[in-house]
Amino acid sequence: MEVICKQCQSKFKIPNEKIPKGKIFSLTCPKCNNKISIDTRPVASPSPEKTPAVSAKPKPGREKTIFDEVVSGTYNASEKPFDFVEEGVKTALLCESDPDIRAKIRMALEKIKYNTIEPKSAVEALKQMRFHVFDLVMLNELFDTQDPDKNDVLKYMAQLAMDTRRNIFLALVTNRFRTMDSMMAFNKSVNIIVNVNNVDEMQKILKSGVADNTEFYYVFKELIAKTGNV
Repeated sequence: MEVICKQCQSKFKIPNEKIPKGKIFSLTCPKCNNKISIDTRPVASPSPEKTPAVSAKPKPGREKTIFDEVVSGTYNASEKPFDFVEEGVKTALLCESDPDIRAKIRMALEKIKYNTIEPKSAVEALKQMRFHVFDLVMLNELFDTQDPDKNDVLKYMAQLAMDTRRNIFLALVTNRFRTMDSMMAFNKSVNIIVNVNNVDEMQKILKSGVADNTEFYYVFKELIAKTGNV
């Protein structure tokens, strides 16, 4: 074994049979008397990198959401809900899958003079909302979903900018909560709750709810208009 003194750089050889195996020992440099430490312990080989099993599948990327589909879509004039809306005409988006309930709500909206669009899916509803800010959105929490807490239209409404959202009256149709439950409406970030059992009274409920909402925002909107921040 060849040994090199780090202090004087002298080189000398030691017979292999005289070298202790598997331990650290020291010897004195015959030229400068420097202590030389020698380690004869076996060097541990680095552990091989773990490779995935043949059956292992790579983690998929982020799952594409309905919002990605809507936002990434190219302009399509056929997705516009209205070709032309006269000034002052009120518009409503009716998101209801049950044909009987939808017919009753449509009739109520017609009686209070709303021009109504009825999308067949959440994707269609969101695409239409890209082109038009509806005055009123009627949304059944089970519209195009089996989980009311994962309603895509409701999630879309929740992420709208406040200056847009406050101009939309959102009514949530549900079989879980009582009509006019203010605390639950606040919890769900909607303007009013309507239980399906009260759909026959929809016209009165909406007229009352919209009137209260208009009164609530009246002073605020007047101030915004006067300051030119509309």
